[in-house]
Amino acid sequence: MSEVAKLSTPDGKQIELPVVVGTEQERAVDISKLLGSTGYITLDEGYVNTGATTSAITFLDGDKGILRYRGYPIEELAKKCRFIEIAYLLIYGELPTKEQFDHFRGMLFRHTMLHEDMRLFYNGFPRDAHPMAILGSVVGAMSTFYQDSLDPHDQEQVDDSIVRLMAKLPTIAAFAYKKSIGQPYVYPDNSLSYCANFLRMMFAVPSEKYEVDQDFVDALNLLLIVHADHEQNCSTSTVRMVGSSNANLFASISAGISALWGPLHGGANEACVQMLEQIRRDGSNVKKYVDMAKDKNNNFRLMGFGHRVYKSFDPRATIIKEACHRILKKQAIKDPIFDIALELEQVALNDPYFIERKLYPNVDFYSGVVYRAIGIPEQMFTVLFAIGRLPGWIAHWVEMHANPAKKICRPRQIYTGPSKREITPMDQR
Repeated sequence: MSEVAKLSTPDGKQIELPVVVGTEQERAVDISKLLGSTGYITLDEGYVNTGATTSAITFLDGDKGILRYRGYPIEELAKKCRFIEIAYLLIYGELPTKEQFDHFRGMLFRHTMLHEDMRLFYNGFPRDAHPMAILGSVVGAMSTFYQDSLDPHDQEQVDDSIVRLMAKLPTIAAFAYKKSIGQPYVYPDNSLSYCANFLRMMFAVPSEKYEVDQDFVDALNLLLIVHADHEQNCSTSTVRMVGSSNANLFASISAGISALWGPLHGGANEACVQMLEQIRRDGSNVKKYVDMAKDKNNNFRLMGFGHRVYKSFDPRATIIKEACHRILKKQAIKDPIFDIALELEQVALNDPYFIERKLYPNVDFYSGVVYRAIGIPEQMFTVLFAIGRLPGWIAHWVEMHANPAKKICRPRQIYTGPSKREITPMDQR
């Protein structure tokens, strides 16, 4: 027999609400009939207790530190797969066979170039334009160049849009960086892997031969994998909400990029490195800032520690931590920021204050340090996050359109403004 929850309202109405149980025994009360049956709605600021949909893409258990894509533990995927495999898994539901992988990779390689007219867009941005602003703008503009693939109900058109986005986003991002430093654009080299190609477009110049560092390629591959999806987060929910109006995939992804740009979301790793820089400028006195963080009367907070969802540990941070230490050790990079980061890490792992409050180093802490070690500038950190999160955004957009219960997103509200008022003539106000 199906479970139900019973609700009684103050005016004496009663309703039975079905309980929905997920494959991992997550439970939800289905309130879809609540308004029509009782006249009441639920109020949940930030939707922290509200499930907007059912999804078969990602399972996350914050209490146990579990993250799985399509049932596969993130630890295993990071160890055994390449980012393109993860993208295929998220979007199409299964890990690709050798034939499927080769076909998908081949399609991506054929679409890495930007339309030359699109490249000219970059001339219209100020030199100091933030790369995320450029990224969102150019992705939104893709709908004007590919008007043959905008119908969300035509699978062939959707597949074309998926390939174009996956292939071109690294090129769009690298061009944004080159624009900011006044260097010529470096066109894609399809003989390289997805990550190696991006690093070459970022750092190569026409006058010199550029050798891609395999350690950096491997680290970037891990970073993209651990950022590929994270359930119904702010930017993913934004992609779903915009897509629910049947907006095309380019417009929906552009909206997701804008949501990710916020410092409370994708900008956290950039904020973490800025915090480390602040400590360095102040004499590298880590103890001073740890004490400030412990002081309840001080507004200072350590960025990159703890997580809103994960209450025991962040499984993504565990993966990136190993890559972080490996790069710092092997590359022998001399940067005081890294010494501060390592000292802070030890404090968080050993200080009872941090342990009791579960303020462990999270994925933003380690990813910011790794990006810095690779040579990625701070303003590009969130752009890298967007490249990694792209397949997750696409997967959720596709899943939403395949759901027969799909509706345009339209949250309710409780009005708290003035009641009906009369207009006073202007000369009497």
